[in-house]
Parts: sequence; C-alpha cells; structure tokens
Amino acid sequence: MVITDEIWEIIKNNDKKLDNRLWYGVVTTKIFCKPSCMSRLPKRENVKLFCSPKLAQSEGYHPCKRCQPMDKILTNEMLVKEVDLILKNCYKEELSLEELSHRLHSSSSYLRHVYKKTKGVTPRQQLMMIRLEQAKTNLLTSNASISEIAQSVGLMNTSYFIKVFRKHYGSSPNQYRKMIKNKFNKFLKSR
Repeated sequence: MVITDEIWEIIKNNDKKLDNRLWYGVVTTKIFCKPSCMSRLPKRENVKLFCSPKLAQSEGYHPCKRCQPMDKILTNEMLVKEVDLILKNCYKEELSLEELSHRLHSSSSYLRHVYKKTKGVTPRQQLMMIRLEQAKTNLLTSNASISEIAQSVGLMNTSYFIKVFRKHYGSSPNQYRKMIKNKFNKFLKSR
C-alpha cells in the first residue's frame, strides 16, 4: 500500500478519518498505530501501511500502547515483553529509558515502574546483563580486543566496560578469557 500525500497528511494531523480502516507501522520500532495516534510523528520513509491490525502483527509489528490500535489494552506483561524484545534485539544501540519509552509510546516513569515491579530490575540493569552475557560469549568465541568487544555490545567506554565486567563476574574480561581458555586446554590435555 502506497503512502499518498493525502494519507500522510491524515497521519501528520492525527486525523481520525481512517481509524479502523487503515493502520501504520513504524519500521524502526516495529510498533503499529491508528492514523490518529498522538505519538511523535515518524519519518515518512519509516512508515508502512496496513489494511488490518492482524496483517501488521503477522509482519512482526506490535500494537502501540498509546493509541491501542486493536482497541485492546496493552497489559503490563505485554509491555514488559516488548521491552525485553527491544533490549534483546537492540542491545548494541544507545538505549536510554527515554528512547525505550519513545519506541513503546509510553511514559518513561511508567515504563520503568512496570518493568521493575514485574522483573525486579530496571530496563537499564537488564540491558547491562544482556550486554555482559554477550560480551562473555564474544570473549570466548573471538580473538577481538577488549575494546572491540566492549564496542560490539554497545559500551563505547572500555574502562567502564572492564569495571562493570569485573564487578559482575569477579575478574576483568582479559582474566576471564585466559581463565576459561586455560580450563579448556587442561580439559583437552586430560583426555
């Protein structure tokens, strides 16, 4: 479906004319909305049109919490799953609470409250755990430098990465890599 200038104007102006007849998805966030949604206007090139909410869902899009395009309330559990999906798939990006709330069309304070109440950690803490687990994997499966590994998981400050890694795992990334490789080599020699 092509986004005509007329349809774009309806979306830009949050017009209700096409509500329940047309839905638009934002490619970068995988969220879909009614044309009247009051959320921040996406870039036109990031918008995809759908003739039904089911079609949007079949392509991996999730309903907006703000406009509720399926006329169903997005539960807290669904919101937490959406946060987890973004964190898992986008951990390399700079993901502030504000960015998460923007992507999910929710307020940052509400998002943080619901997530912490449900999971026992904040979205930021969960993001760091995902990054550290991925860094651990990268340490064991590549010969990349510590700096390269830090950057590959979205942490641009290498010394901060080392500090957080040490606090979480009890050793620096380099020590961890050497320790695991030594254990593996001993295991191979014992066979």
